[in-house]
Amino acid sequence: MREETAPAPDSKRAEMIVHTSSLFDSKEKCFVKDRSIVINLTTGLITDIFTRGKDELLTRYELPGQSVIDLRGLTVLPGLVDAHTHIFLHPYSEVSSLNQMRDESAVERIVRATNHARAALEAGYTTYRDLGTEGLRDADASFRDTINRGLTPGPRMFVATECIASSGGYEIRQENHSAFGCCGGTTVPRISDPADGVDGVRAAVRRRLGAGADIVKFYADYRKRALRFPTPAWPGAPDIKFPPSAHPIYGARNPNTLLFSQAEMDAMVAEARLGNAPIAAHAQSAEGVIMAARAGVTSIEHGMTLSDEALEAMKKHDILFVPTLSVFEASKGSFGDEPEQVFRGILQRTKNAFDRGIRLACGGDTGAIAHGENVRELELFADAGIPIPDVLQAATLRGWEACGGDLCGRRFGYLGPGWAADLIAVSGGSVRGHQCPTRSDVRNERW
Repeated sequence: MREETAPAPDSKRAEMIVHTSSLFDSKEKCFVKDRSIVINLTTGLITDIFTRGKDELLTRYELPGQSVIDLRGLTVLPGLVDAHTHIFLHPYSEVSSLNQMRDESAVERIVRATNHARAALEAGYTTYRDLGTEGLRDADASFRDTINRGLTPGPRMFVATECIASSGGYEIRQENHSAFGCCGGTTVPRISDPADGVDGVRAAVRRRLGAGADIVKFYADYRKRALRFPTPAWPGAPDIKFPPSAHPIYGARNPNTLLFSQAEMDAMVAEARLGNAPIAAHAQSAEGVIMAARAGVTSIEHGMTLSDEALEAMKKHDILFVPTLSVFEASKGSFGDEPEQVFRGILQRTKNAFDRGIRLACGGDTGAIAHGENVRELELFADAGIPIPDVLQAATLRGWEACGGDLCGRRFGYLGPGWAADLIAVSGGSVRGHQCPTRSDVRNERW
């Protein structure tokens, strides 16, 4: 980034102008040339974008007291949005989720989150949709507020606090939870807000919103029967003899099981709408995807085993899909004897969703993979066969939609008047063949 010397903005002109030679239009999915962006430094919003004449001096467009940044020669994009993160987690390859949730102190996890937020911002991520604290109850709401108050650098955050699951649906699985049903046993943190029945799930949504959640998340399904055929969880623990297959899609050892009825999912979506909040559904099974789509959720997370019927349900109800490819790539070691085949199937189902016209947003389940390496999700979208301009839209404008769109209270993921001035600049030119068409009505005119 090259910054030109300019007078400090005074009280009458708290503005900045940013000059670009290649700018990504996330609505049209193409690159525009020679645009300059005017930013109000008080509101952080773009007030104007205009086209410069070719070879004209930049000073022609600059006003006294206006800060200037020259980003010509770089490609400028809206700040990236990671639509599925967990700020309090770090990679499972370092420490398992069980040990993070059960054994790491709250202080350590918060300190780690502070580092994660900085790493994300330095990687070009200006917004995080954080979908669950994984054992820290409502701490993400307070952590979000420290960023909003300017106490620590990090991306803008939209948080879910605790996720909602039915009784026994999403919790830490342990064999030593009690001693013959009476006393003793290991105490572990709660990792979801358990709720049952139509009235119960409505109350849970109200609790989440009251706790400061920006977005509601529930588990449409989950692998809750781990203790039926438990795997060895400590050194020296014997395995079950002759267990059923643990294949992630076809296995019966711990399959995804529906956690809510259709009426319960419908009630959660209705209650979230009353609270003007978006709502996301964790859904791995085709049945969970279909039911959540019918309920009208904002987004489906994961969708590992999408069927044609599940794809049709998402398309029919215009549901955003966040396939979290990065975490599946990191989990290939648990995919049995055919990890590459299973993973390629996940990539293909993502491409099938794109081909059907289902809106996609990039979110890697970041936390399970390293914060700061979020861009791996974009690379995997491209590996799945999704065109680069669509990948960039999924990582910007679609991310805003996943966060709730206008329910966010601020527009981001696109660069235009009235939108947040979240800018990143990267080396390299625009994608060949994806220049926006030249229109006589935009040259040297305000957008």
